Order: sequence, then structure tokens, then C-alpha cells
Amino acid sequence: MPLVRISLLKGRSAAAKRAIADGVYDALREVFSVPQDDKFVVFHEHEADGFIFEPSYLGVAHDDGLVILQIAISDGRTVELKQAFYRSVVERLQADPGVEPRNVFINLIEVRKENWSFGDGVAQYV
Repeated sequence: MPLVRISLLKGRSAAAKRAIADGVYDALREVFSVPQDDKFVVFHEHEADGFIFEPSYLGVAHDDGLVILQIAISDGRTVELKQAFYRSVVERLQADPGVEPRNVFINLIEVRKENWSFGDGVAQYV
């Protein structure tokens, strides 16, 4: 059910991008019990003039290694599960491909199940 949008500066290797996508998906599977094969990831690569961020916000220092994850997911998860998910993503991306934890920005967008159609004009979850 999740749709993962990953925004970052251009220049990362295909292997690094695959590791980011896989790390997020593995955390979704482990923490949120997302079904196997429910993997939809879109990368948005930007030139420096199209990727603008504050170098420090809420005491977190960001640099050009910033990875912004925006994940649309069905609603209903607890705050504790969300916090566990954030930790899991950060740990995975730090391990491979080496994204510094401070450079992992995550935004969850919760939607109701009737707001998903995976094709054929059908809302498969209702």
C-alpha cells in the first residue's frame, strides 16, 4: 500500500539508490507489516538549484547528502510504530548506502484505504 517518493541531489549511483529503496521497503515490511511485493518507489533527482533545504532545522544539521522520503500509506498506525519505523529506516540507510542519520528526512502521509487504486479503475482495498 505505500507509495514512496525519494528526493535527493543528482549524482548518487544506481546501487546507492537501490539500497535506499530496499532499506525503506525492508523497514516498511518489518515495522508496518507491508505485504511482500507491495513495492512502489519513485526517485526525484534534483540539481542543486532545485533542491532547497535549511542547513539546520530543529537542531538537525542537513547537508547535500539529504534524502527526503515522502511515504503515502494507509492510516491506522500508532505513534510508537511510526517512531520505530523512523529508527529502522535511519539504521538501514546508515548501514547501506551510508546516509548519515541526520540526513534522513521522513514525511508520512496517511490516507484511507478507499483512496488507493492499483489499476483497472478498482479500489482494491474496499
